[in-house]
Amino acid sequence: MKSDIEIAQNAQMKHILDISNDAGIDSSCIEQYGNYKAKIDLSVLDNSNKEDGKLILVTAINPTPAGEGKTTTTIGLADGLRKLGKNAVVALREPSLGPVFGIKGGAAGRWVCSSSSYGGY
Repeated sequence: MKSDIEIAQNAQMKHILDISNDAGIDSSCIEQYGNYKAKIDLSVLDNSNKEDGKLILVTAINPTPAGEGKTTTTIGLADGLRKLGKNAVVALREPSLGPVFGIKGGAAGRWVCSSSSYGGY
């Protein structure tokens, strides 16, 4: 069985514009920070004719003895929703999984959107 770091290092990161396209966000509303991070112009909400989505906040969870906390719970929740066919998008702020993904924590924030778990980041 592969370790978490081996799985993360073998993952193919998906370009942020591909992710925004999967989420139905026009590239003109994206301010890129490299190939894998971006800010979204909030005007995208005003210009959309789509029904409002649902918001789920995950906070203040005490980690399990294995170290699973907010980040792990959030990723698992998004993965579960995607498995059910829902269009789930995750925004993480300073997740602790940075070392698992081979990058510093503050830069590990990412979306999970229209891609399979750990394969589309």
